[in-house]
Amino acid sequence: MLKLVGSDGSHLYSFELRPGIYQLGRSADLPFCVPDRTISRTHAVIQVTESGREVFVADTGSHNGTMVNGVRITDRRQVGVDDVIQFGRVEFRIREEEQPELRSSRPTAAFYSEHDVEKSMVLPVNEALRTLPSKVTDRPEVFPVLSEMARMLMLTEPREVMLERSLELVNRVIPAERLAVLLTDESSEELCPAATLLSAGKDPGSFTLSRTIVREIMNNREAAVIGDPQSDPRFAQQQSIIVSQLRSAMAVPLFDEDTVLGILYVDSSNPLHRYNNDYLSLLATFGHIIASRLLNYALIAERQEKQIYEAELRRASNIQQTLLAHDLPQVEGYEVATLQQQCQAVGGDLYDIAVLPNGKLVVLVADVSGKGLGAALLMSNILASFRILYNVTEFSLAEVVRMVSCQLYCSSGAADFATLFVGVIDPRAGSLRYINAGHNPPILARTDGHHDHLEPCGTMIGAFDGCDWGECETKLEPGDLFLVFTDGVTEADRGDELYGEDRLERRLLESRDQMPQELLRTIMIDIDGFLDEAPRSDDITMLAVKRTI
Repeated sequence: MLKLVGSDGSHLYSFELRPGIYQLGRSADLPFCVPDRTISRTHAVIQVTESGREVFVADTGSHNGTMVNGVRITDRRQVGVDDVIQFGRVEFRIREEEQPELRSSRPTAAFYSEHDVEKSMVLPVNEALRTLPSKVTDRPEVFPVLSEMARMLMLTEPREVMLERSLELVNRVIPAERLAVLLTDESSEELCPAATLLSAGKDPGSFTLSRTIVREIMNNREAAVIGDPQSDPRFAQQQSIIVSQLRSAMAVPLFDEDTVLGILYVDSSNPLHRYNNDYLSLLATFGHIIASRLLNYALIAERQEKQIYEAELRRASNIQQTLLAHDLPQVEGYEVATLQQQCQAVGGDLYDIAVLPNGKLVVLVADVSGKGLGAALLMSNILASFRILYNVTEFSLAEVVRMVSCQLYCSSGAADFATLFVGVIDPRAGSLRYINAGHNPPILARTDGHHDHLEPCGTMIGAFDGCDWGECETKLEPGDLFLVFTDGVTEADRGDELYGEDRLERRLLESRDQMPQELLRTIMIDIDGFLDEAPRSDDITMLAVKRTI
């Protein structure tokens, strides 16, 4: 029985040619469906006579036409075994059922033979990477070359040296006059030669590849053997082939999972060097080894980049820690303490405690949107802005917050903002003036057992232009303590359960008699116990102030 077999680069097709009339096209409801974009919905009609030995093909007015043995047909044409029928860009052949599909069935003692080659063949990479036939592996030079290629996976030589050596090894078992590895340039997405090997007397400046062949490989991720490019209708009119007088060429993609890193290409103008599918399988095997080595280079480069990035993160973390206040000011009648634990090397939480020129104490806690380096840069921006304004003659909370918010809004993106609590304590009077700009309400624990929440009195900073904030005021009595914290405390989670405001409030009120530093340690121990082994998802920052007299 006759069969119509072919490939579009992604799928192999095999249609039995039983007596009857069949439509072939892209439409899914046709007997012979080939869903390639170059094939019309109803592309051609195939008729098989009652004997099953005569096959006729007729184009039905398709857009890209039908060719038989390289000639476009306009009428009904009889075809036979080994005839090449091309619908659009998809090539088919008439085969006897017992013949292996897409391969020559004629045995040969030599590894290459002019009579053992088909004009042009395109195979999916997995098909080309099938087990090498025995007539290939039995050649004494093949195994040593494959072993040496595999050994390159363990060497540390530069990529350029590895590629040049690879081409030399390929040339030991595949006769070729020009060999090349072309890799995709990440910036331009164009293929650029990474290594070439030319036979003696060839001018390197004349090395020009067929764009058509390259496009076939890159666009369709196929392995191709072109037995006679000048007679192949896809390539015959390509100037680069005509000039170089190619007689046979092969190319295979270099794969990294689903990404084509480049191609491995060989060609020859020697009539004796007519490549076939066995050569293509061997070249695909070499290409697979080269792609693995290229991936190894990429992993090494990625590791080096990661090491550089981690070193810069450590430096950024050290700088950020240096920016934060560590030598806290001593103010008679007050105890202050801070605690911060970041979930990454750098973070967006910040705090500050400073004595203003008029002797008043300013306390500040903010939580910048986002995480990582971006949040750390915003954090340093906000902290620097406040510290500059500490020295103004008249430190007005509302005006300072407005100025910092305006500066942040004008110098950052729409998603960059921060919640903020900033307060000014008059040590003698015990008064606390503050602005809560969208921050978690601090908890004020009173000596009489009651507690208050310092609720927001304005929106977050940096989010909107032209906002104003009103000041709030409360009184600190001897023994009173207040805690400012970021949402990394209350939103610490183990699965679906949060540490929560109620738990924090309960722990604070139970420990209100402790001094601030001890209190913060107590809360942190409780948070760690709650989290157990659950990973921390956000920075934790706490600031506590207690009036002692």
